[in-house]
Amino acid sequence: MGKQPVKLKAVVYALSPFQQKIMTGLWKDLPEKIHHKVSENWISTILLLAPVIGTYSYAQYYREQDKLEHRF
Repeated sequence: MGKQPVKLKAVVYALSPFQQKIMTGLWKDLPEKIHHKVSENWISTILLLAPVIGTYSYAQYYREQDKLEHRF
């Protein structure tokens, strides 16, 4: 029993640059999706954003005070 070559058929999928209807599902109802995610996870959002905003505002305040200290 020898090895016999087997012909395989390859299927190649590609998107045409002229047909972009595939991407419309991502942008459909985008504000509703964002609102749903935020309203569902608002505690996690606050716990994530509060330290980031607090640190940023503290750094801005400290930098401004440092600039004002060297002014005179």
